Amino acid sequence: MANKPPFRLSPGRSWYEDSIGERPTHPPLDGALTVDVLVVGGGTTGLSAAYHLARAGVSVAALEAGRLGDGASGRSGGQIGTGPRHSPTQLAAELGMERAKALFDLSEEAKSDLLAFIREQNADVDYRPGQLSLAHRRRDVEDYRREADELAIRFGYRHARFMDGEETAARLGSSVYFGGMRDTGTGHLHPLKLTLAFARAARQAGAKIFEEAPVTGIERKSGRFVAETPAGPVSAERVLLATNAYGRGLERRMEARVLPIGSFIAATPPLDKPDMVLPGGEAAADSRFVVRYFRKSFDGRLLFGGSEAYSATASDPAPELRRQIAAIFPRLADVPFTHVWGGWVGVTRTRLPMVEAVQPGLTVIAGFSGHGVALSPFSGRLYAERIAGLGDRLAQLEEMKTPPLPGGAALRSPLLYLAMTWFSLRDRL
Repeated sequence: MANKPPFRLSPGRSWYEDSIGERPTHPPLDGALTVDVLVVGGGTTGLSAAYHLARAGVSVAALEAGRLGDGASGRSGGQIGTGPRHSPTQLAAELGMERAKALFDLSEEAKSDLLAFIREQNADVDYRPGQLSLAHRRRDVEDYRREADELAIRFGYRHARFMDGEETAARLGSSVYFGGMRDTGTGHLHPLKLTLAFARAARQAGAKIFEEAPVTGIERKSGRFVAETPAGPVSAERVLLATNAYGRGLERRMEARVLPIGSFIAATPPLDKPDMVLPGGEAAADSRFVVRYFRKSFDGRLLFGGSEAYSATASDPAPELRRQIAAIFPRLADVPFTHVWGGWVGVTRTRLPMVEAVQPGLTVIAGFSGHGVALSPFSGRLYAERIAGLGDRLAQLEEMKTPPLPGGAALRSPLLYLAMTWFSLRDRL
């Protein structure tokens, strides 16, 4: 079915949902609708696009198959990060310094734009500054030292500083990592609160927003797009497909380029001694292929992500998450979980987002590969700028061509399952 991932994942109720009180609701679609732009997907990409389009006077509707924030935008680790998904030096080696610097600068503007939106909307999203990048292997330490130097010298970014093993242990509250990098120019936040802030802003600007409104197909008819829904057709001059990992069955080029990977997070009760874990309040993520990412909530809980699923037979993630927590923080080995939840992350081969006009008037923005907290809503803004005739900075992201995943339709899933499982095993070894 459209707007669904390729196999079922039992997601669990997230701590984010239970921490916000009564969750705002939006009406389902009730009958046919005609707009200038149809946005399919109620995450931060689509809601940001709807907000900026409505502000520019464009008639826009956003359709979400479930509840707003039920996808990665409302269930993620909430870490903003710096630059694109790749390290800037790796990107420079692949794309050349000029294009890498332009992409880095765009990603930094995305971060600034997000923080400006939060201030302008007076949005309570639990933002806290700081991120620690951690070397889980001794041989990775010098890479982090070089990365901090390269960020300052070649990219003009002076908020990241190398940490040796002693400083890393003090800032983390654990001595299992060998060093890393501390970034004071980024931070972390409550992703569901952010998603709902974009929805509120978009609705106040005049955008129409509908929940429980799945799109089952999109066709071009008489020069316009017609999206079929159970409640009736939606006609639009243009369509933004912003479903990320949840848009199966709607667009074949996206399916061939964006891989849904299941990712899981556990939340503990408020810790008895919260200052013994991440005493500076930063978020953290390590250098494994299957990244372990964690941070504390404002009420002192540990929010820990690390387990992934690549197939329909994924097992209960709680034991694996507990094993990973105990390996880093042995004293928390027996701390109970109040919540364990999962969701789908859209990943591309390049780990850069897929931004493509797959046909005139139909644009796909997806595949942020776990790095979309800032770049996802900014991409929505850039799309709106293009449609409203306010510039075309979206072209910088379109230039990063997204190759198809290997294997074709028949072999793609089994090949990728084997590859992902192999790299996950290497992390354990």
